[in-house]
This record gives sequence, structure tokens and C-alpha cells, in this order.
Amino acid sequence: MKNNSSLLYNLALVVGDFFALVAAFAGAYILRVTLDHRPIQVVIHARTYIGVFLILLPFWILIFGLLGLYNSSIYEKRFSEAGRLLIGSFIGMLFVIGYAYFDGRPIFPARLVAIYGFGLGFLFLLVFRNLLRSIRSTLFRYEVGITNLLIIGNTEITSQLIDMMPSVASGYRIIGIVNGHGKTGKIRYYSSFANAIGRLKAIDIHGIVQTELFAEASKNNEILEFAQSNHIAYRFIPGNVELFVGKIDVELFRGVIPVIAVHQTALIGWGRIVKRISDIVLGSLALIVALPFMAIIAIAIRVSGPFTPVLFKDRRLTRFGNTATIYKFRTHKRAYTGLTPEQAFKKMGRSDLIAKYRAGGDQILNDPRISRVGRFLRRTSLDELPQLINVVKGDISLVGPRALQNSELDKYDKRDLILTVKSGLTGLAVVSGRRDISFEERRKLDLYYVQNWSVWLDITILAKTARAIISRGGAI
Repeated sequence: MKNNSSLLYNLALVVGDFFALVAAFAGAYILRVTLDHRPIQVVIHARTYIGVFLILLPFWILIFGLLGLYNSSIYEKRFSEAGRLLIGSFIGMLFVIGYAYFDGRPIFPARLVAIYGFGLGFLFLLVFRNLLRSIRSTLFRYEVGITNLLIIGNTEITSQLIDMMPSVASGYRIIGIVNGHGKTGKIRYYSSFANAIGRLKAIDIHGIVQTELFAEASKNNEILEFAQSNHIAYRFIPGNVELFVGKIDVELFRGVIPVIAVHQTALIGWGRIVKRISDIVLGSLALIVALPFMAIIAIAIRVSGPFTPVLFKDRRLTRFGNTATIYKFRTHKRAYTGLTPEQAFKKMGRSDLIAKYRAGGDQILNDPRISRVGRFLRRTSLDELPQLINVVKGDISLVGPRALQNSELDKYDKRDLILTVKSGLTGLAVVSGRRDISFEERRKLDLYYVQNWSVWLDITILAKTARAIISRGGAI
């Protein structure tokens, strides 16, 4: 029997979500009607109230399905799942209210019932899904619901897959590798695909992952046909993985020939429009809130150094290699204003700090160039506030790769890929520990953002940025 654990998990999610919502709206009724002795707008008996929701909730679950909340790709993305649950709950509530409007009969005995139901529903859904996820992980450790994989290919990707699934706790078990070499724990190696299927039972293979194509097309067809005839899931991982990152579309060229279109970034079409609107709206609101603080900071900089310019302006790279003038509050001492790090360290007689600065990823602890006010601004990330002006103007975005100088990227071999989108005030590299990871790692994270952009990723980064600033533990 094939592994149906994913199907069962999906079923458990659907059933659990349904009962979580029933419990939420039953609880809302109890809180407002039973326990709250204030007058209600209209008398609706509990049986009638619950009966209506039992009829409407399947449509609510359908909304969750359309939002991808029952796709396997969302299982381990907790923040994305929470965001979709929030939006799905809001849309579901609008659906219920809309039904009541067109039906002409009230559903809620009081307005607070709807508010309580929405809040409890979102909370119960989060708790249930995290509980179910924990149960699933526990079952994996007892080898229940494990997916058996046969890997075909002897590439670097094969080694990465082995490292990614060291135990059954991952939910996967590698039962064999074709064309591989050596011995790794309980993994068996087979010289050919025919040898593997001759020793393994097809019924015990739940999935086949091919990491390289054979020169002979007949061998590749044999693997695919075996998977199809035995109802085994088949996946192919291309040898040149970098070619297939970003946004991928399968299209019919001239309406006849299927082709794979690989875009440099997923941020195309409607995504660019949504992102720009978000930058204008959120950037403008943030700028309005920040203006009083910016005025206070400007005065503080002026008092600490009467002849020191308040703003630091620098040309930085942004989308398509274009440059833009980026604004920041000045944090350097006046004597080192306008100097490169090398020039500044030489001027203060500390040439020994140049190598240390570059080795530390263009940063150094207790940088002597920075003023007392500047240290505070950098620690709290308040020196970045003027960049909200750049966001509203369209020079940069709220979220994106770090805006860098040409000299900082000229030796990076994937600079053109990073510059496919606008630079950002904050970004994935920033919230992943900018001060604790190397320049190379930061650029890899920037590249990941460019190739895997989504609205949810932007929301996640903005939320993590706010948390980092509030905690002062990860200043941007």
C-alpha cells in the first residue's frame, strides 16, 4: 500500500480546522450571550446559531483551500501559514456577514459575537495546527507516515539530500541510491536502476528523486514510466540548480512546444505594482510617524557638532545597476566625513584597522570613526530613518537587497542577479543577523530574496525588522 500520510494529514487539517471554527463560534456565543448579562440585539437560540454555522463553514474551509492552506508546501512555513489563516478568517467572516445580508435574517445575536468568533477562530486554528504538527513530528520519530525515497544520480545534490534527511524525524527515509558510491548508515547503493528495482519492491518505494539525466533518453524514460505505472511520485532536480531558481512558468511556445521559462526574479508583473503601492502607502505612513523623531535627531547631531552636516548622502546601487542618492543621518565624526574607510583609518594613524574592518565584513567593533550620537543611532537603527524619503520617491523599496556601493559589489559574480530588483531599507540579510554573518553569506541571502520573492516573504521580513528594532538585539 502506498504512503498516504500526506493525504491523511490533509484530511486531519480539514477536519480539525472545521471543528476549531465550530468551537470558536460556540465559545463566542457563550462569552457574549450566556456569560455577558448585557442586552442583546436579537434573540437567536444556540441550536439555530450553530446550525447556520455548520452549513456555512464548509465554504469557509473552501476559502482556506483556495489560499493554499492545505498544500504540502505550507506545512513547515509557520509564519506564512499564520498570515494566510488570518486573511482566510477575515474573508470567511465577510462571507458569513454577506450571507446574513442577502438572506435577510440575522446570524449573530450581538456584534461582539462576530468579533469574538473571529479572534477565537484565528487563535484556535493556530493552536490546533501547531498541535497537529507536533503530533506528526512525534509519529515520524516512531517511523509512522515515513516517505521512502529512491534517489537516482551521483551529484552534489545527492549528497545534500542525504545531509538534509539524516534520520526519519525529517519524514523521509532514503532506501536506496542509484549510481552512488560508498556506504552511509542504512542506505543501500545500486549500480543501476534495473538493479535497484530488482531488489526493492515497487510497493515500498513512495517517491523517486532523479538528480541527473542519463545520456541515453531511453534510461530516463524507463525511470519515468516505472514511476507512472506503479503510481510512485517522481521528481527531477536539475544539475544546474541555479538555472531553475526564481519564478518558473511552463508555457507553450507558439501554442505547440512546451517550454520552461525561468525569470530572474518572481517580482514581475502584478508583483511590482503591488510592491510599489505598498512602498508608497506604508512608506508615507512610516515617514509621517517618523518626522518628529527625525527633527529631534537632527537637532542632536547639530548640537554635538555645530559644523557637521545632519544628513549623509551617498550614491548606491539599485535595480538594473542604476544608482540613487541614499539619505542617512550622519554618524561619523566630522574629521572623517567624506573619507573612505582606508583614508579615515590612515588619517587617525590606525592603518592596522583596515584589514580588520574588511575581514569583519566591512564592520568593526567600536569603530573609532563613529561619534557618540552616531553609536546610539546605529544601535537603534534610527540613522536609517531618512531612507523612508527614498522609499516614497521610488529610489529603493521597503524590503530588498542591501543598497551597496559599486565597489562593494564589483567583485561579486552574481551582482547582476541581485540588482534585478530595487534595493531595500531592510531585507532578508538584515533580519538574519547582518552583524553576525559574512559579506558572502549576506549576498547569498539577498540573492535568495530576489529569486524567491513573495508578498508573504516581504511581510515576514517587515515583521522581523520591527521585532529586531524593538528588542534592539538586531539593529538594521
